[in-house]
Amino acid sequence: MGESEPERIAALQAEVDQMKEAMASHAVIDQAIGMMVALGRIAPDEGWQVLRDVSQHTNIKLRHIAELILIWGRRGDIPAEIRAELEDALDRYGPTQVPGTEEM
Repeated sequence: MGESEPERIAALQAEVDQMKEAMASHAVIDQAIGMMVALGRIAPDEGWQVLRDVSQHTNIKLRHIAELILIWGRRGDIPAEIRAELEDALDRYGPTQVPGTEEM
């Protein structure tokens, strides 16, 4: 038994909505990778690893980490736990400190 036209339309609409969400998510992650590249003087694939590491160590979805990093870029604030993990990850991949931190 095949799908009715309204069922096919609903399925296609759900697929379009899912694709729009994926595209938006990808853009947010790409922008956050760009920030990691600039901050850490690292390659884009290392920027991806930084985001992934922070996500894994904080148990927060990677897209949400990326959103927090973009907010940090606009407003200058980021949760302390995220900042600490970000500093640790950038230390593993890059030569510089996160701006605004004091050298020890």
